[in-house]
Order: sequence, then C-alpha cells, then structure tokens
Amino acid sequence: MIDHITFGVSDFERSTSFYDAAFAPLGVRRLFDVPPEHTGGVKVTGYGDSRPWFWIAEEDVTRGKLHVALTTDSRAAVDAFYSAALAAGGRDNGAPGPRPHYHEHYYGAFVLDPDGNNIEAVCHLPVGEG
Repeated sequence: MIDHITFGVSDFERSTSFYDAAFAPLGVRRLFDVPPEHTGGVKVTGYGDSRPWFWIAEEDVTRGKLHVALTTDSRAAVDAFYSAALAAGGRDNGAPGPRPHYHEHYYGAFVLDPDGNNIEAVCHLPVGEG
C-alpha cells in the first residue's frame, strides 16, 4: 500500500495555485507546509484530506510521464475537478467520461498540471451510485 507520493515541480507558486484549485472539488486541500529549516530552504507542501499524502517540492523537477489518479465518490466530482483544473491553468488530457476499456463503471478525467504531469480524477461507481 502506498502511504504518500512526492515529486518535484519547477514553479512552486504556480503549482500550489493549480493544486489548491484542482483538488478543492475532491475534498483534498493543502494541509502542511514543511518549515524551510527542515528542508534546506526547499519549498515543500503536502495535500490530503485527513493527513498529507500528496507532496510537491520545488527541487529536482520530476521528468517523464508521471501519472497520479485520485479516486472520487461521484462522477460530479470528476467533472468539477476537470473544470477547476482547466480554470487553474491545467491542460486537457482527456475530458470527463466513461472509459469502458478499463472497466464497465470507470469514469475519469485527465489534466496536465503546469509541469505536464498527468493528473486524473476517477469514479469507479456505477451510474446512479456516484
């Protein structure tokens, strides 16, 4: 089981602005900024619901195809995530909709964050249950 993930971003303020807005419809918010004396001056923050589990740091920018998917409890939350992410400067990488090639109830949306990371919101519930 994964406890948390951390990856590097190129512009901390731009990235936190994006994630603050994109994650809000999912009930995920910034919970903790690590004091700079504990990071050697590197800006680090953690997002989560009850505890931080999604971390970004302004150093060693992650390169390559990072894909992170967050589970939601409704298709409406997937739609809201997508809209908020685009409004916050994200780029479309797959509009909200069914993805039956994954499984019959898969409903997801994909956006690229300011550094090009593929961030997804997904609901696995059948129509009418989520």
